[in-house]
Amino acid sequence: MIIKSVHLKSYRNYDNQTISFKPGLNVLVGENAVGKTNLIESIYVSSMYSSPKKVNDKDLVSFNKDNAQIKIDLQKKYRSHIISIKIPTSGKKSVSIDGIPLTKSSDLLGVLSVVFFSPQEMKLIQESPIDRRKFLDISLSQQEKPYLKALSNYNKILTQKNALLKEEITIDNLNDMLNIWDQQLAKEGEIIISRRMEFLKKLSKYASKQNTIISGGKDSLQLSYDANISLEGSIQDNLYNALLENREKDISLRFTTVGPHRDDINIILNGKDAKKFGSQGQQRSITLAMKLASLYIYKDEMGEFPVLLLDDVLSELDPNRQHVFLESLKDIQCILSCTKYTVDVDANIINIENGKVKN
Repeated sequence: MIIKSVHLKSYRNYDNQTISFKPGLNVLVGENAVGKTNLIESIYVSSMYSSPKKVNDKDLVSFNKDNAQIKIDLQKKYRSHIISIKIPTSGKKSVSIDGIPLTKSSDLLGVLSVVFFSPQEMKLIQESPIDRRKFLDISLSQQEKPYLKALSNYNKILTQKNALLKEEITIDNLNDMLNIWDQQLAKEGEIIISRRMEFLKKLSKYASKQNTIISGGKDSLQLSYDANISLEGSIQDNLYNALLENREKDISLRFTTVGPHRDDINIILNGKDAKKFGSQGQQRSITLAMKLASLYIYKDEMGEFPVLLLDDVLSELDPNRQHVFLESLKDIQCILSCTKYTVDVDANIINIENGKVKN
């Protein structure tokens, strides 16, 4: 999967600019706040429909402009695509693929698949289980429509159930209605948990290998799924029974306390919990290893690599890790931003200054 070019119009600090990319490593070089991150963000938006930052769509539009436009020329293994996105200052974004408007934003997932790194993403091990679940969900949703559908259904049902728990109604009626919601949660939850478990088995294999390379053979890494229900026998039955067993607690707390929306990843480094005992450098290496592993799983499933987006992550790594990391990406299109590029790895250098390419 190769991005050939990105055209931005009235997007953040880009007035009207086309940026061309090559296969392999592309490095965006420039001072801080000149538009490197904005460019990477626009690619992420074209893949995931929303920004990796918690911002409103109107914040993506240049000052005093009515709308922003993103256009990406994408070459996949068997065909090419033009992704076009229009972002108004009010109202919803509109997306078209090869000139055909999309009716659902979820249809964009999987057209352009990306793996994204930023200094914030480097805290994956340190942060809450929400961030690790998000990593699993994004990785799986980009390559499996059934997973995306099950996740979407589960989240809608969960929202409706939790809204019900917050209402003041008689306990008899509440239990009758909760039975219906819990049966549906168990059905969709089984799909989510089963696929996450399978994904993590593959991820553990690849991540262990990548972490050994990045750490210079010093560390041993293992990953597994950390569920809050029994995984023996029928997951659907186990989840439904767990929901029943925790019903009084859920009614008291007014939200659902068990299910895949509460699960996590076990991350074991050298026999110990890396979340508690891993050093900052080790945790960063594990995050890199997990992200790289997701690239290879995508390649196994889809027949090509996704695009790797690296926003100012070299500053998080020592020089040796920088070199080893970038050397491992030769077969992948990578778009990396930094203020200076000093790594001895060949790259297509793109100089950015105030929202413009300077060559």
